[in-house]
Amino acid sequence: MPGHEQGRPPQQVRFCRSPDGTRIAYAVHGRGAPLLISTCWLSHLQFDWESPVWRHFLVDLGRFATIIRFDERGHGLSDWDVTDHSLEARIGDLEAVADAAGFPRFALMAMAQGGPVAIAYTARHPERVSRLMFYGSYSSALDETEDEQELTDTFEQLIKVGWARPDSTFRRVFTSLMIPGATEEQMRWLDDLQRVSVSTSTAVLARRQRGQADADHLLAQLDVPTLILHSIGDRMNEFKYGRRLASTIAGARLVPLESDNHIVLEDEPAWPVFVDEVRRFLEPDQGVAPAARAAVEDLLSERELEVLRLAATGLGNDEIAAELVLSVRTVERHLQNVYDKLGVRGRSARTAAAARLLATG
Repeated sequence: MPGHEQGRPPQQVRFCRSPDGTRIAYAVHGRGAPLLISTCWLSHLQFDWESPVWRHFLVDLGRFATIIRFDERGHGLSDWDVTDHSLEARIGDLEAVADAAGFPRFALMAMAQGGPVAIAYTARHPERVSRLMFYGSYSSALDETEDEQELTDTFEQLIKVGWARPDSTFRRVFTSLMIPGATEEQMRWLDDLQRVSVSTSTAVLARRQRGQADADHLLAQLDVPTLILHSIGDRMNEFKYGRRLASTIAGARLVPLESDNHIVLEDEPAWPVFVDEVRRFLEPDQGVAPAARAAVEDLLSERELEVLRLAATGLGNDEIAAELVLSVRTVERHLQNVYDKLGVRGRSARTAAAARLLATG
């Protein structure tokens, strides 16, 4: 099982605007081929690093991929004052993050409710997506059975009554369904994540609108290497949804994970299986890294590379200046030279330049 170093790995947190003006927080970390995550409904870019439920996911995948992830509208560090959680709005969020991150082509992983968004994005922008993954996800929320619809209605009432309460009694219902095999510490973390990542009103509204998301009709259009990873005992999104994706997308491969947890935990035998499958699936994309590295290193001077490497760790210009014993103005000049040589422009130039460097592995 992969070992985890102590301390929070560096990440860059940035903001971009969706077409409707909503500010979306996204973060970049890791080294290797770019992997963009079509996010699940519970996330917090900062809080997740401290979590025994999510940290292993961030650390282990970041060892071989440049991870781009974002907080869904109304959640985490993104704008909370949002009422439109429609599929079209969420596709716009993914498009904004993909453009701001600066990678012309990347692998895309749909987690949980991110499935319809990732499917629609890939259908609209096939030239941007090198390969597609689904993790505990689905293509449509409209094919619930009568029992599943009753459960959905019950969940909505639980959210209204207990989401914001200091005690976690009501939130624990969701936690027990997502990670039934977790320790008490892991369950407490997920209890807390629900409260800090989204308000009660948004949790109800977003869940209701996500329930209308449907991308089934687009599955036959997809022509991209596809991998589906799904826990056999998943109680949030049953295994049948992963099977449907694999049987409908041409050439897709299904990997059943021996787990009852919607979020596979670090100490489960299924976790190294998950990591190995993702690593091997991304290997063809890693082949572009040597060429990208040569291009970046050939274009930039040694000093410009030094400045860019520090910027990629999240340091500000004043901190870079102190580290290299330069003036802030000199650092700014070097960064402008980097942007000009790499052909990146605008507010996302710093992130795009750092992303080019990180993608070289």
